[in-house]
Amino acid sequence: MNFEGTYVAMVTPFTKDGTFDEEGFRSNINYLIDRGVNGLVGAGTTGESATMTHDEHRKVIEVLVDEVNGRVDTVAGTGSNSTSEALSLTKFAYDAGVDSALLITPYYNKPQQHALVNHYGTIAEGCDVPIIVYNVPSRTGCNIEVETAVELAKIDGIDAIKEASGSVDKISDLYRALTHEGLEDKFNILSGEDSLTLPIMAVGGTGVISASANIDTKRMVLMVDSILNDDYTRALELHYEMLELIRVLFVESNPVPVKTAMNLMGLPSGPLREPLCEMKDENLEMLKKALKDSNLI
Repeated sequence: MNFEGTYVAMVTPFTKDGTFDEEGFRSNINYLIDRGVNGLVGAGTTGESATMTHDEHRKVIEVLVDEVNGRVDTVAGTGSNSTSEALSLTKFAYDAGVDSALLITPYYNKPQQHALVNHYGTIAEGCDVPIIVYNVPSRTGCNIEVETAVELAKIDGIDAIKEASGSVDKISDLYRALTHEGLEDKFNILSGEDSLTLPIMAVGGTGVISASANIDTKRMVLMVDSILNDDYTRALELHYEMLELIRVLFVESNPVPVKTAMNLMGLPSGPLREPLCEMKDENLEMLKKALKDSNLI
C-alpha cells in the first residue's frame, strides 16, 4: 500500500463522565474529511490508546471504519509491548475493515534490534493488513536503527514507517539505504514530527501522520500537497505560518494541548484521562494566543 499525503492522528473525544463520545468522534471524522485529509488514524497515541480498555479500543476502530465508509484511508493503532496482544488487535482491525495498521515499537521491555524484526515479522505474517511501523523512542525507550528499518522494509506487508526520532539526518540515511536496496517505492517514510514534516519530505518522506492537523487541518493539507507538487516556495510559507502553533501544541504532553485547543474551538474533545490533566495556566494562555493568531478561535 502506498502512503502519501496528510493522515490525522485523531483524538478520542470523551463525554463529561469519561466515556467514549461516539457521536463526537463521528463528527470529527467528517470535519477532517471535509478539509481534504488523505487518511485518519484511530486509537493511536494522540487518541489516548494507553488509557483505553480493549473494548473501547475496538469500538473506536469499528466506528472509524463505519463512518469513513471508504472516503479516505483508515488506519488503526494496534501496537503493544506484547507481540501476541499486538497481533490480536491487528487481526481485529483487519476483520473490522481498516486499510492499514499503525504499530508502535514495543515499549518498556526494550527489545533488541533483531527482536524488533521478529516482532513485526510475526504480525505481518499473521495478519494480511498493511503495516506502518511507528518509531517514537522518546515515548518507548526503543529506537529502530536504519539497518533495522531496511530489514523491516523487506518483509511483505510492512509498507511504511512513521518516524518520530527527531533526526532529519536519520531520515536521509534511511532513504539512501532504501534506494540502495531498491525499496524506496515499496516502503514509505511518514513524518511523525509535525514541525519537521517539510524537511522530512524534502529528503524522501511522502507525508505525515499529524496531531496538529486535528486543529489546523487545511494548512497542513495544503503544505503537504504543495511539497508533493514540488511547490516548495508555498510549502515553506505554510511551514512558517504554522510553526508557532505547532510548537505550542507540543508544549505539554500530546494530546493535552491538542484536546484543549479542540475544546476551545468547539470541536468534540472533552476531558483528558488521568494521568494526563489540564494544562498549566501560562501554557494555556500561550495556546489561546497561538489559536487567535491563526484565526482558529
